[in-house]
Amino acid sequence: MNVEKTTYLIAAGGTAGHINPALAVAGIIRYLHPEAKIVFVGTADHMEARLVPAAGFALETIDISGFQRSMRLENIKRNLGTIKRLLRVTGSVGKIFDRVKPDVVVGFGGYVSGPVLRLAYKKGIPTAIHEQNAFPGVTNKTLAKHVDAVMLGAAQAQAHMRCKNPPIVTGIPVRREMFLAQSALCRRELGLDERPMVLSMGGSLGARAMNDAVVGMLGLLTDKKICFHHAYGQYGKWVPEAVAKKGLTIAPPALVLREYIDDMPRCMNAADLVISRAGASAISELQAMGKPSILVPSPNVSENHQYHNAKALADAGAAVLIEEKDLTPQLLAAVVEELISNPEKRSSMAAAAKAMAIADAAERIYDVIVSLLSIVN
Repeated sequence: MNVEKTTYLIAAGGTAGHINPALAVAGIIRYLHPEAKIVFVGTADHMEARLVPAAGFALETIDISGFQRSMRLENIKRNLGTIKRLLRVTGSVGKIFDRVKPDVVVGFGGYVSGPVLRLAYKKGIPTAIHEQNAFPGVTNKTLAKHVDAVMLGAAQAQAHMRCKNPPIVTGIPVRREMFLAQSALCRRELGLDERPMVLSMGGSLGARAMNDAVVGMLGLLTDKKICFHHAYGQYGKWVPEAVAKKGLTIAPPALVLREYIDDMPRCMNAADLVISRAGASAISELQAMGKPSILVPSPNVSENHQYHNAKALADAGAAVLIEEKDLTPQLLAAVVEELISNPEKRSSMAAAAKAMAIADAAERIYDVIVSLLSIVN
């Protein structure tokens, strides 16, 4: 098969934790093989609908949703809707396959991957999935028994999966743009001056506890000669009004509030300190960029895997771990002020984070995918 003109179909959607690693891999394929055809499959109402086209890739959409675990009446109604969508989605995916004619299909987790990968392996098309977390999601656990290659961000995930073939630890890919950006240039583009910049975010959807703590922290630290950039997420649209009520001026470069950070390579490179959840994708970016961080793991995830992600960095001296049950504006402000006032400490944390990175994760995934092109099912 002519690798230069291969057609890749990539299923990824829902949250940035699934989408950004997929974009990183698509980016390296495009860099190495400009004539290759790369098409994403996602939904029309989640982040992929914005992020994928913005990165310059085609996006096909399907109507699908995930099951709600809580058995409240409203969730039962949603689950009935999900069942109806599942009954229709195979036909939609089949039409996409007819249009795209993929040579290989890769899934990066989330419920959008399920019907796409299932149809691919039933058709005999080479298939692969990538699992970012140490505790795999339900969709990837199900697909692992059937796909040709299972790639893992963390070796611990293997204990929770039954795979058709031995899994391969690749790490979690980070977009090439992260490495190409230069800190001084990024700071100029953001209009930053000599003041240190703190970048904070609570995940692409937004976390109430994180937003509450950051809003309170801003009221305590805005006179400390620090610039703050905060992403409040899809469910945090109340944040700008709450900040304004504190009498704070929302204006760059001192204070910038955004729903989502579309230019993460620029902001991450410019940041002197990062406050974040501890999802696998976020952790991989902090490690790759060598950024000191304050991590507040979400307690609402399977097997508490974000806590273990964060603890690994904290134990290595790369991050400060604050559990959500302990999070207050006062504590967050105190830790930020302590780290900003101690450049040597931040430098040590940065070096520790960098030492943990798997810098060639995207290349490893690319090698696995290309190796599948020789499969004849």
